[in-house]
Amino acid sequence: MNKVKELPGEVVATAANSPSIGHSVRAYVERVRGGDMGALPAVLGLVVLCTVFAIARPAFLTAINFANLFTQGAAVTLIAMGLVFVLLLGEIDLSAGFASGVCAAVLAVTLTNMGLPWYVGVVAAIITGVLIGLMLGGLVAKVGIPSFVVTLAAFLAFQGLVLVLVDEGTNISIRDEVIVAIATRNLPPWLGWATYAVGVGVYAAVQFLRARKRAQRGLAADPLSLILARVGSLAVIAGVAVYVLNLERSRNALLTSLTGVPIVVPVILVLLIIWTFVLRRTAFGRHLYAVGGNAEAARRAGIAVDRIKVSAFVICSSMAAVGGIVAASRASSVDPNTGGSSVLLYAVGAAVIGGTSLFGGKGRVLDAILGGAVVAVIENGMALMGYGSSVKYLVTGSVLLLAAGVDALARKRAAAAGLR
Repeated sequence: MNKVKELPGEVVATAANSPSIGHSVRAYVERVRGGDMGALPAVLGLVVLCTVFAIARPAFLTAINFANLFTQGAAVTLIAMGLVFVLLLGEIDLSAGFASGVCAAVLAVTLTNMGLPWYVGVVAAIITGVLIGLMLGGLVAKVGIPSFVVTLAAFLAFQGLVLVLVDEGTNISIRDEVIVAIATRNLPPWLGWATYAVGVGVYAAVQFLRARKRAQRGLAADPLSLILARVGSLAVIAGVAVYVLNLERSRNALLTSLTGVPIVVPVILVLLIIWTFVLRRTAFGRHLYAVGGNAEAARRAGIAVDRIKVSAFVICSSMAAVGGIVAASRASSVDPNTGGSSVLLYAVGAAVIGGTSLFGGKGRVLDAILGGAVVAVIENGMALMGYGSSVKYLVTGSVLLLAAGVDALARKRAAAAGLR
């Protein structure tokens, strides 16, 4: 039998140990038993919640409500995607909600008060987010103030800053068609199907190329049957979603037609692809996980820990800016409550419910989307059932506590199994 040179930390693939789909399933079960549950709790929770609400309120399964789920949870999901980077370090950003409000206010002032083009407003809002991240990250990494204290102070200060930007409580309307379209308009049905085909094709290509490269290097690669199962599952789920979203949702199609995938959906998917690539395929992503796992060991290994921390806060605040833009688009206005209320709590909850650890070193950008879906389903389903905000907060808080408890228990099991 030909031997293949073994690389450090890798599993060698030979003819004798070439993995099968059964082997992959058993390996996944062993990881779950060892405490590495990943997104499994969020997926199971999503299935259970959707089933319960569908039985209790059949209107939950209608096309118009399905589309509403995407637009309702978009801003929180985008903010949660940025929070994942900070949580991976074992830090926290309590100001992300009102940071999105500040950036949204900058957008509104630029567009409405100054009369500048939409792209100038978007750039101004994102630059504001970058500056906020540089300030917060610098205070945490360079000065050494705990992130909880820094971001709590920013949480309070940004509320005042929003009031200043909106003239002590006025509502600034946004009429720019491009900005308003982000969260309120839909893609043409044909473009939705084209996006679906490109997305599934790219995912399939990435899966096959990754398996091929690992096989060429003599490493254990996923079997073809498992890859086909993944691609097939994505194709079916995404295909059903696009089909439902392309159905007529207007109550009077003669007056106005309402079909197509919401524009905000491909926006989220593009950002998901970008940030997933950053975390999984770049040195920055590897260093981020290393710092979150053990900052001192990372420092001794030559990683610029301070730079990584500042960068994580910049990404978090920049994504808060994007979330603020989407929130302003959906409301077509900005007021002192933009980014406030429960936005931060839902965003942190989305990241943690999706599987990102509060202790650092574990998480994916996809977690924010899964957790954001859970939060959106709870809020939407409770509203359909006629429950007030009190019940929504109780249920969401309970789900968040359960997710944090699962994370803590998983870490203990992983430590006992010698995986950490």
